[in-house]
Amino acid sequence: MKSLSRHTLLFQRTLHKRAMSTTQLFINGEFIDSQATEHIEVRNPATQEIVTRVPQTTQHELDEAARSASHAFREWRKTSVLSRQRKMLDLQHAIRANMDELATSIVNEQGKVMGDARGDVMRGLQVVEDMANITHYMQGNKLEVSSDMDTYTVREPLGVVAGICPFNFPAMIPLWMFPVALATGNTCILKPSERDPGAAMILARLCADIGIPRGVLNIVHGAHDTVNFLTSDSRIRAVSFVGGDKAGKYIYERSAQNGKRCQANLGAKNHAIVLPDADKEHALNAIAGAAFGAAGQRCMALSVVVLVGEAQLWVKDIVARAQQLRVDGGLEPHADIGPMITPEALRRAELLVQSAHDEGAQIALDGRNIKVPKYPNGNFLGPTVIDNAQPHMQCYKTEIFGPVLTIVHADSLDQALELVNNNAYGNGASVFTRSGACARRFESEVEAGQIGINVPIPVPLPMFSFTGNKASFLGDTNFYGRSGVNFYTQLKTVTSLWRKQDAVDQQATVHMPTIN
Repeated sequence: MKSLSRHTLLFQRTLHKRAMSTTQLFINGEFIDSQATEHIEVRNPATQEIVTRVPQTTQHELDEAARSASHAFREWRKTSVLSRQRKMLDLQHAIRANMDELATSIVNEQGKVMGDARGDVMRGLQVVEDMANITHYMQGNKLEVSSDMDTYTVREPLGVVAGICPFNFPAMIPLWMFPVALATGNTCILKPSERDPGAAMILARLCADIGIPRGVLNIVHGAHDTVNFLTSDSRIRAVSFVGGDKAGKYIYERSAQNGKRCQANLGAKNHAIVLPDADKEHALNAIAGAAFGAAGQRCMALSVVVLVGEAQLWVKDIVARAQQLRVDGGLEPHADIGPMITPEALRRAELLVQSAHDEGAQIALDGRNIKVPKYPNGNFLGPTVIDNAQPHMQCYKTEIFGPVLTIVHADSLDQALELVNNNAYGNGASVFTRSGACARRFESEVEAGQIGINVPIPVPLPMFSFTGNKASFLGDTNFYGRSGVNFYTQLKTVTSLWRKQDAVDQQATVHMPTIN
């Protein structure tokens, strides 16, 4: 309680101080004021007060960021892997020491409750910690293929890479990107979301504090013009993106057309199948947290629950658990769910809830028009439960990205699996059951990239990789872990011959060489 009160005071002071400030750029190791004439307002989602203004970075400034990153790469790629490992260890220490500042920025700009904001930072921090294992990830292979002849692989950085981040994880997603890029010897241009850039700017300051060389990390801002630059400039070799379908497809296609590698995490519609033999209390608690946490603004949020057989009687219990969750400003000590990011996002979610009613589903719990007395202007949507949804309904087909749970009924595991597999997306899917046989069948037959068995949000820790598939991912190589290292590097294969007799042989050999 005392800790949260301190954060509340810090938030109030910084909010007043930054009310009309403009977020800076970070180029060539310096924080600079943009010369932009266009700006995007960032508003606190709970109060609508202006936190900062984000510049649409000018073309000259974008070019300077690319020039700086390109120049820095010449030396950064030569640094030893042990030196880069040391920087990752220093960065993780700096992030831990500044956890509260990062989390407060996230609450201020994105709207998460404090506990969830800390979790945002912590899940990104785990990627940084995993990059302390870069000495292992960068190892190649070697084989003696013939007498005195060796073939071996060397893993090398690509060059300048770019990251384009979403609003829903202001710390975690940047930390999925630039630490992996830097640890593998690349330099990076990062574009945080124009809705909540504060956490990324704090991370840039920490990188400068620990001695990351000038130009190795650069941060630019903006919307379409910045994205177009990052996906077209010839100095940029690869682009990482996390966000929505429309932007992701555009970025992936434009990057490919310009000869760049691209990895793009897109939308999702994650399902959980609940079998009647499931541990009821565990399943209900897991469903409530996964569906409504972070106001449902997670790419791995639980969007759909498929109740099988007698579990269809649990709708009232799901509603009761949802009603226990407290909606309030993110710095309030009792808050479970904060506001949505913008009024537009709120209206979109409310319209999708209304469409469910219009198409014949039942609104078992309606969180629209919820009143939060201390924050009357906040973008709040209370936990909402839609029952008896059908696959043709908009509420089922569309990623709502709000604290809305859609319930579908099924008579059997067969029917439930068919429903999940017919869904276009493939980020994640879960099953709740006490049956090992059913769990094993689910694991084998379900078509999704990340599977949870009695786990509602099966996001892998960074020693693995984020492996969404189907319409949830574009590209060949996933984020973080070994896949992330593979994305940011390329292999060079060397075959060398050092013959024992070369010191005495004087006559050339002219016949076709063969393998002995």
